[in-house]
Amino acid sequence: MNSSVELLSYELLAEVGQGSFGRVFRAREVGGAQRLLAVKKFNCRWDAAEAGIPASMIREVALLRKMGFFNHPNIVRLLDASAVSVGSALDLTLVLEYVDQDLSTYLSKAPASGLSRGVIKDVMLQLLRGLDFLHTNLVLHRDLKPENVLVSSRGEVKIADFGLARLHAFNIALTPGVVTLWYRAPEVLLNAVYMFSVDMWSAGCIFAELFLLRPLFKGYTEVQQLQKIFEVIGLPGEEDWPRDSAVSYSERWGPRESCAELLPQLDPDENDLLSLLRRVVSFYLQRCLTFSPSRRISAAKALTHAFFAKT
Repeated sequence: MNSSVELLSYELLAEVGQGSFGRVFRAREVGGAQRLLAVKKFNCRWDAAEAGIPASMIREVALLRKMGFFNHPNIVRLLDASAVSVGSALDLTLVLEYVDQDLSTYLSKAPASGLSRGVIKDVMLQLLRGLDFLHTNLVLHRDLKPENVLVSSRGEVKIADFGLARLHAFNIALTPGVVTLWYRAPEVLLNAVYMFSVDMWSAGCIFAELFLLRPLFKGYTEVQQLQKIFEVIGLPGEEDWPRDSAVSYSERWGPRESCAELLPQLDPDENDLLSLLRRVVSFYLQRCLTFSPSRRISAAKALTHAFFAKT
């Protein structure tokens, strides 16, 4: 089976990544503009009685193709998709536009003094535009993290890797084990119902990381992750605890009041302008990283925030 968006011929240049899903290569188009491409190769084995393309792969291709019609500048473009049966396995290939690096690599190259406020503002503005586009089209990304946000050498930001993405619909059963742990919203950690606000929690974590140059909440188990979150934002009241959560509310989860600053590295002797910016950024982060999903800021609303106003 071949399901192509464009008919592409390419040569593989080098392997640039590997994971449980398969491998990622840098490639070059043969003929045409000879542009660089990113090629993701999956090798899936199946039981002969259940032969077929995995549902997660179908969803990823379908969502990328749907979004590709709009050619949004902050969403990575799918250029070609194919599936070939090889014995008892299925070789799946996605060909995507190539972007130089992900945000994690970009941050690793940042100077010790940190990124400029202008750069942080630009990265977040593009990230939120991409998220607003996804949410407007009822797409939950569900795995937003620096490794899934691409940054080109020209500063273009693109949301990538839609392997966990889903179209939202009423009464849909959503999987609890989504979003990489450090960027996972409290309602997901608590196995409660979640919606688009899970992506905004992840965006808030990324925003803080742009300032800190390290993850804000760095737990190694779900329990530890919740504790680290409550150390910063404070333990919510029992009335805000999700009623559908299998995890019981307890005062032992953490302090009732916030006991850590979101951006402790900012200079306390900064001038009035930076002092104002600090208050604006802290307020914005609090709107992203609030415990209650219903009170968390949306991508559309975040784009109108004072932090992104022209100066």
